[in-house]
Amino acid sequence: MSPQPLWLRCEKKEFERRSALTPTTAKKLIDAGFEISVERDEQRIFDDSEFEAVGCTLVENNSWPSAPTNVPIIGLKELPESDDPLPHTHIQFAHCYKKQAGWASVLSRFHRGNGTLYDLEFLTDASGRRVAAFGYHAGFAGAAAGALALAAKRQGKKLGRLEPFENEDAMVKGVQDTLGGSAKGVKALVIGALGRCGRGAVDLFRKIGLDEADIIKWDMAETAKGGPFQEILDVDIFVNCIYLSSSIPPFLTYDSISAAGDRRRLSVIVDVSCDTTNPFNPIPVYSVNTTFSNPTVPVDLQGDLPPLCVVSIDHLPTLLPREASEQFSSDLLPSLLELPQRQTARVWTDAEELYKTKLAEAVQALNQ
Repeated sequence: MSPQPLWLRCEKKEFERRSALTPTTAKKLIDAGFEISVERDEQRIFDDSEFEAVGCTLVENNSWPSAPTNVPIIGLKELPESDDPLPHTHIQFAHCYKKQAGWASVLSRFHRGNGTLYDLEFLTDASGRRVAAFGYHAGFAGAAAGALALAAKRQGKKLGRLEPFENEDAMVKGVQDTLGGSAKGVKALVIGALGRCGRGAVDLFRKIGLDEADIIKWDMAETAKGGPFQEILDVDIFVNCIYLSSSIPPFLTYDSISAAGDRRRLSVIVDVSCDTTNPFNPIPVYSVNTTFSNPTVPVDLQGDLPPLCVVSIDHLPTLLPREASEQFSSDLLPSLLELPQRQTARVWTDAEELYKTKLAEAVQALNQ
């Protein structure tokens, strides 16, 4: 049997330092008969030499468009905007299956190039659970960003540029130091607390010193009554960690914020879910994603109300790039090992069927 090729592309999203493959998982794939090409990338947390040392072939940065079309291309974040057709098979987060802004145009590139998209967000096991997700580290890093934003507000400042931390311990210590040594007295509410993302947020809050009673953990049972929720306005930091798949009542609105007046305690919203352009966004008080260089956006409130800001960075786990990459890639590995059998392996056949369904919807939308 000929070796299974796989091409790890560089990431073009600013500040993105994570990797879909790590030297550890690349070595395991090579041992299983894969041939792996890795684009040189100074932005990636793993040095090129780490991949070369385990047997990968280094290729030029951003050279994947010239790769043979039978070579699957793996990456993390969406490709840069372009009208160029896509003839390859791409394994990545495409952020287009939930009809986000520009979704149909993204899928039309695959249609015109006769390529295929395996969206990492929708690779699922037999029970429908995602085989790999960055959720835990997204929640952990999101809660940290929220705490840092709160500390900046208490100093009368806006949170400045965020830089990746070496590891979780360094992140915890950095947040504690910024808060003056401890987060005791801070109150936070996490919605989606039972999921991977929510567990990460709760763990960060525990580690920086919040009292357990000051970490309010909500999930589907607590939100079943439908928002807006006054409880969100009574904490310092609100972290949204839900997986949104359908329309739900908003968690808070401009009206609910205004009704609280100057009695509102809420200072920072962290929207880890980042459904900014989703028509069902349950936090309809902001409309743009933020970045590591400019991590917060103010909520545009009328009148003389206390300021409120939103953290809405859509690749938060890159604040812990090495740990997050190792965990995600390790979880993805069993599915990647089935890639040579993707015509029959359920995880890949299901993903391809979903792609075809979404592609048909996009073609219909563009032809209307």
